[in-house]
This record gives sequence, structure tokens and C-alpha cells, in this order.
Amino acid sequence: MTDANETVRVALLVVGGGPAALSAARAYGENGGQGPVWLVSDDDTAPYLRPPLSKEYLRGESGEDDLPLESDAFWSDVTLRLRTMVTTLGADDRSAVLDDGTEIIFDHCVLATGNSPAPLPVPGADDPRVRYLRSLASARALREAAGDARSAVVVGSGFIGCEAAVSLARLGLTVTVCSREPAPQSTRLGDDVAGRLARWLREENVVLFGETGVTGIEDGRIAHVPGHPPIVADLVLVAAGVEPNSTLAVATGLDMEQERVVVDEGMRSSTPTVLAAGDVAFARNAAAGRHLPVEHWGEAEAMGAIAGATAAGATASWDSPPGFWTVIGDRVLKYAGWGDGWDDVELVGHDDGGFTAWYSSDGTIVGVATHEADDDYERGSELVRTGASVSEVRRAEQASQV
Repeated sequence: MTDANETVRVALLVVGGGPAALSAARAYGENGGQGPVWLVSDDDTAPYLRPPLSKEYLRGESGEDDLPLESDAFWSDVTLRLRTMVTTLGADDRSAVLDDGTEIIFDHCVLATGNSPAPLPVPGADDPRVRYLRSLASARALREAAGDARSAVVVGSGFIGCEAAVSLARLGLTVTVCSREPAPQSTRLGDDVAGRLARWLREENVVLFGETGVTGIEDGRIAHVPGHPPIVADLVLVAAGVEPNSTLAVATGLDMEQERVVVDEGMRSSTPTVLAAGDVAFARNAAAGRHLPVEHWGEAEAMGAIAGATAAGATASWDSPPGFWTVIGDRVLKYAGWGDGWDDVELVGHDDGGFTAWYSSDGTIVGVATHEADDDYERGSELVRTGASVSEVRRAEQASQV
């Protein structure tokens, strides 16, 4: 610990407590970085696995001992400051001030502040009894509330909403999902894949109200849904998207776009000694040839590793297609793609009940989504990266059937 108003000199300051932050701190040392490393997080727990929070952890199948991402030995080499915020960051003079008054002078800084659940802009959504899920603390509260509940309403049909809905249903709750989309992920993945996700929910006894939104939450437990009677539930969970934690970056004066820090392939911002990675970054992907926003666990790890390597003086570049996995009950959906638009999708069913969806734009493969088709996922990721044409995919499909 440091005394208030003390000045500390470090080689690398990492701001954040998620996968991008940890990956940056780890990669800095692995790439020969020298000097003290500080990781400052406003969380109350050292970096931990977050994907299980809506699945195994929520269902009580795993505990907090299963979540840490690093051993105690790792933190003997990296100074970890929890429940601490960076209040000001000076990009030009490479300084930061913590909320306890400690001043830090750094050689490089990595902003990996992640995102937070987007508040639902309707009356009653700010009731403290309404649940949001992002941190371990919020997951603890949700799991405790679920233990005393018989019914739940989940607002939003994103992946966290779908995963949590199935977990709650498996705990024995009567669960209703309210979504503005006709089916989960219709906009991102198209109607065919979204229809399959909707079926997965129904098969887990989850009721889905599509093309409707919640207009208000009364008394923390009554959801008002247009076209339906009010839904009275013991538990309301809002999973209506996220927004980047970019307040510090904005105040620092870094170049921003889409509320994210604009960085190059090496995660350097408009001030090269300040880097950004993960959900708060608007990073240029070398293979895509453009900047992309991402909100995936794996990409946060990858981008953090690049930022840490860059800070250590190594050459690293982000050039792989962003990808994610979601586990809804016992079913796994895998996706890789640029994620910024497509104009056609071709869905191929497989004999074992799996499927592959090929997404294209102007005849070029820009994404692939699979279920029980891992070979297509691996091959598709490479086809996206290299900008393969739809005709190449079709020729390969025909050859595999000969």
C-alpha cells in the first residue's frame, strides 16, 4: 500500500480489472517489459472469469473459487489496487491520480476499463430491486435473489440475457424474456439463426415475447409490456446491452469514436504512450482494414495482449476476426466475423442437427456462425480473415459432398 499523496513511478499502469487489463499486464512481462507494473481496478475482486456468471455460477454449479484468472504468485510481481479509481489521467505528462490521492508517473498506460450494463430508459428501471449482471458482486446478488424467486422477467435477448434466462429456468423459475427484436440476435445474425435461438429458449421452457419492449417496471417486479397484461415476477433482470466506460478517456482528451478510444493495430491511441484495449477501444484491425468495436471476452484478451506487448517495445498487431462463443443451456453457438454488417446470409443444415451460417457482403465472406460444426468455424474464421468469396465456399461445400 502507499500513503495518500505519495508519488509512485511505474513502467506500466493498467486501468481496469477485466480480461483485457490482466492480459496487458501479463503480456508486458512476457515480452521483456522491465519495471513496476500496477493494475488499478474499481472492482472488489482480482480479475476473474465473467462468462460463468450467467451460466454455471448463476445455477450454483460453480463457486467463486473457480473464477480467479491468476494465482497469488502472479500478484507478487504486479501491484494490484482494488476498489480504487483513477480520477485524472494526464496523457502528455504521463501522470495519473488515484482517488486516495496517490500520484502515479508512468512510462505507458493501458486503458482497459471495459463496459457497464446500459440502463433501461423506462420508469422504474432504476429501482434497486431490478437486477443487472456484469460484475461478480452483481452476480452474487442475482444468485441470492434467484434462490428466493419462483418467476423472473429478463429484459433483452442478447447473449447474456439468453444465457441467464435458461439458467434461471433450470433453477425452476418461470421465465419470460421480453425483446425488441422478433427473435434473439435477429439484427446481428439474421432471422434463420435467430429462429433457432428462439427455439432453444422455448425448449428450455422460456417464454419469449418478441418485437416488444418493456415500457416501465413497477415496484421492482412488475414489467409493463405493450400488447400484454403486466407481467408480475419475483425477479426482474435487465440485460439490454452495454455501454463503454469511457469517461476517463474522454476527460483525458484522447481521440474518440462511437464512445470508444480510437487506437491503431498495436492499440496505440492518439497519444502513443497511452494504449487502450477491449470494450473501450475502437481498434483498427489490420486484416479488415478498418476500425471495429468489439465486446467479446476473447477479443479483450487478445487486444490486451497486444497492448501489453506494444508497451514492452515488441511488435504486435490485431489482425484476426473477432469471435465469440455463447452457451445457451447445453447448446454452443460460435461466431467469427467483422461484425459491422452483411447483406446476405446462407444457412447450411447438417445431419446431426448442427448448422453453419455464412455471412457475406458484396460476395465476400464477412462472418460465420456455427452450431455443432467446429470445422466450419475454424475454416470460416480464416476465410473471413483472408476475404474469401462466397463462390469459394460453395466450391468447397460441393467438393466435400463428392
